[in-house]
Amino acid sequence: MHDPLGPTALAEATHFWFRGFRSYVAPVLREIAGSRRDLRIIDCGCGTGYNLTHLLQPYGRPFGFDLAPSALSRARGTGRPVVRASIGRIPFASNTFDLATSFDVLQSVPDDRAALREIARVVKPGGHVLLNTAAFEWLRGDHSDVWVEVHRYTPAQAAAVVSAAGLQVVRTRLLFASLVPMILAVRSAQRLLRTGRDPQGDADMAVPARPINAALSWMVRGEAALARHVPLPIGSSLLIVARKAS
Repeated sequence: MHDPLGPTALAEATHFWFRGFRSYVAPVLREIAGSRRDLRIIDCGCGTGYNLTHLLQPYGRPFGFDLAPSALSRARGTGRPVVRASIGRIPFASNTFDLATSFDVLQSVPDDRAALREIARVVKPGGHVLLNTAAFEWLRGDHSDVWVEVHRYTPAQAAAVVSAAGLQVVRTRLLFASLVPMILAVRSAQRLLRTGRDPQGDADMAVPARPINAALSWMVRGEAALARHVPLPIGSSLLIVARKAS
């Protein structure tokens, strides 16, 4: 069976998309944490565990869970506490965490509303939820099939689902506007050429040649810096910040 986390584990440190993702998320985490470095954090669907150490650890004690055994075997290698669990049934008490994160998981959960209610349940009153998820159905391609995506959201759709879980939406932000023309071209071609075949791997996770990867890294990092001041009109991903009422 193909393991999509294999290419992801190889790409997370250097692939231009992951560099751009961290450039977008890191300032938001700093804003949420403020001066605190003792936050209790849960990463819902932690995958390889890379984000536990490279994004979340500076702000407190991050925990993680994932349902895939291949993910857990990698995540345990980080030394952070991780357990096997479903996002629809999180094995922690209510009102436990100051911050819950979930990065590129929600689009693959059939009952996204139930998952968000569970995330909201384990967050303390006044705590935050930080989500990243796939945007716009017209950007669906082989990557969507490999990861079994069942949703892609507009900003309004994402905000509605988050609000229905009893969370207050602080902001929604589109990411990776500069990549949309390239992504649209590639995924449109994939849909036209598929002719009934199933994708054998996630080509999106292949790290480009070093000069191309460096140029694209520079581009998406610059976009992330600009987006802190100017909202982007389009994007391939959505970042949602929400808060649980005190």
